[in-house]
Amino acid sequence: MVDYTKSQAREWAKEHWQGAIAVTMPSYSADFARINENAIRHDILKLKELGFAGTLLVAELNITPEENARVTAIARDAGGADFQLFFHAAFNTLEENIHALALAENEGVDSVLLSYPTAFWPTSLDEVFDYTKQLADSTDLGVMLFGLPAWGFERIDNAGMPVSWVRHVLDEIPNIVAIKAEQGYPSIGGIMEMYHHFGEDVIISCPIEGETIPLMSVLDFQFSGTSNSNWMSDYFPRAFQLARSGQWEEAMKLWWQVAPARAANTAILTGSAVGTTVINRTGWKYQEWLAGFNGGALRAPAPRIPDRLMKQARQALVASGLPVTDLPDSEFVKGRTRA
Repeated sequence: MVDYTKSQAREWAKEHWQGAIAVTMPSYSADFARINENAIRHDILKLKELGFAGTLLVAELNITPEENARVTAIARDAGGADFQLFFHAAFNTLEENIHALALAENEGVDSVLLSYPTAFWPTSLDEVFDYTKQLADSTDLGVMLFGLPAWGFERIDNAGMPVSWVRHVLDEIPNIVAIKAEQGYPSIGGIMEMYHHFGEDVIISCPIEGETIPLMSVLDFQFSGTSNSNWMSDYFPRAFQLARSGQWEEAMKLWWQVAPARAANTAILTGSAVGTTVINRTGWKYQEWLAGFNGGALRAPAPRIPDRLMKQARQALVASGLPVTDLPDSEFVKGRTRA
């Protein structure tokens, strides 16, 4: 349970939301019938070892609300009280998201990342506001608003989530404590606009590591999440902390060091995302497996990652001087940790 009220949520977040936040995808038993609890624990402990301050428990992977709650309980136990756990509001309907959030909140999740279901097809920003408010009103937890072209709101307004609409959201929903600002992605227009207008009101998160570190030469970020930067081991938490502590030039040295991994990440993900707005989560799972996380195949239906992209990801980590497993790729689908 949280120790703040909705009216205190923003101040609480400004104090407690610190550092780099990763992602954790579910892992399963060999027959995919149940959650692999040992693997979830392994991945959370690995994140803590690498210096991440928390993680998003990814839900859009054929997982039930009850299974998601169990993942939350394991992650809370492994991560401890100070490890930030984000509920991923990515279930099929508003009602299912509210139900799943209540279950996860009982198991120790302490923050929420807003998402919008594929069946949600608003024709006005008023409808988007109503959905956002109903979900946020269902909990006392701090909620991160998420501006992303994948929602398709650009058919209503070119900005997707324009300034006037975001202002209305912040005025009316007190537990919106942060904005994950990817409006206009892959441009930086959204992050710059949100920071300019709302940086004093709520936390502004740039989750894209390739943009975050350079922008920290002029912007004061305290928090970055959620993203799959954990496939680059401890690089991002280290670089983020260096930039926060006034050592931006040292952070940029690390930024340039991992340029091959960054380029490979773009190559691996862009092809599947452009035109579909769907992230290849198997690609993410493989990337982090290379860095020592559990890995393992995802439940069907799930995308695949071609052998050529596996090789590209592996060699990019080598070229970046980052840790990479010497296990053959055939071991990826099995996962490191048995249920």
